[in-house]
Amino acid sequence: MAEGRVGIVPALILAAGIGFAGMQVAKGIERFRMAERTLTVKGLAERDVKSDFAVWTLAFRRAENEFGRVQQALTADRERVLAFLRAQGFTDDEIEARPLQVQDLLAREYGSERVALRFNGQGQVVVKSARVDLVAAASNRVDPLIEAGIQLGGDGGEGAPRYQLRGFNDVKPLLLEEATLSAREQARKFAADAGAVLGPLRSANQGAIRILDDDGSEMDSSRTIGKRLRVVSTFEFTLE
Repeated sequence: MAEGRVGIVPALILAAGIGFAGMQVAKGIERFRMAERTLTVKGLAERDVKSDFAVWTLAFRRAENEFGRVQQALTADRERVLAFLRAQGFTDDEIEARPLQVQDLLAREYGSERVALRFNGQGQVVVKSARVDLVAAASNRVDPLIEAGIQLGGDGGEGAPRYQLRGFNDVKPLLLEEATLSAREQARKFAADAGAVLGPLRSANQGAIRILDDDGSEMDSSRTIGKRLRVVSTFEFTLE
């Protein structure tokens, strides 16, 4: 009987220990679940803005069989382009006349000896201005230059202005604020539907801010004055 009583006591102690350990494990899982009660949402913000800087390259070409004639023609073309730009209202600080280039096609190492015109020359006048509206208007008034025989255009799609947004950092805080408000509102509605209370922000991932054309495309071609800024940020909130 004594041996039986001694055997029962250790069994009771073991059972009690197992029960106590089970309670602790249960509490640990509960704390883990409470700690992981989070909600991750994405906040989208878009804003239409206007470009604040333009770069317009007016490229022109000439080809002749005499070097001097090509150079003279390019010089005359450049003067006409400069006069046109000044007449449009651009200042000398906004205009850059680049050096003329003339190439002898027969002097090329791997060039063909059969060429229609031996000397091929080109020139460029570049407008860099914050007056984007003036650039846009002037770019649509180049007909007199073409009528004068100036061959505008060139490789790389030159001829159309390229519009930039240099004041991007001034708009960036407003866009991120809108994304944060959008995400918080979504999170608040979700929490209410789930019968919970939205807690503080736990983490945030700003995401990349994209600059797009405002014509609905998913890229920035630099061809439109209007730009659309878009950001998708990720936020993690706690639930209480």
